[in-house]
Amino acid sequence: MSWTEEKVAKLKELWSKGHTASQIAEALGDTTRNAVIGKAHRLNLEARAPSKQSSQTLSVNRPVRRGSAPISRKAKFQSILLDKNFEPENPKSLEELTDQTCKWPIGHPNEEKFYFCGRKPEGEFPYCKLHVLYAFQPKGTKEEVLDKEDDIPEFIEKKVKASSG
Repeated sequence: MSWTEEKVAKLKELWSKGHTASQIAEALGDTTRNAVIGKAHRLNLEARAPSKQSSQTLSVNRPVRRGSAPISRKAKFQSILLDKNFEPENPKSLEELTDQTCKWPIGHPNEEKFYFCGRKPEGEFPYCKLHVLYAFQPKGTKEEVLDKEDDIPEFIEKKVKASSG
């Protein structure tokens, strides 16, 4: 297919009205969606006018419905990152540990002041929210590692340092 002046004019008109590349290709005939996108790019047409279809179907405040699929380990970890409220430590000795206490050791076992955190554990984890952050780091290549932009916010780092005593 060759781009005649008529077809280029029609492309520009339909593009500015917000038609999709597929719709434009169909209207022009004898061309493909990719050819339309390539020509629009070469003509330096504006990035993309919102299509009629997408403006009708998109809703900014529409809640995202999640299925009953299990929550991934990474999602659980990230949800804990967002919660910055940590209860105070409740020091426990080894004999006082139960399923309802955080089992994170504080100090060295040879020290007199050695104890376990004692906060309420987070879900199925053996540790409280704060110590889950320390204990469970994202996996390597199978799960995405947090980017520098997604690092732990400074206010959480301060909270972590203040809570760990």
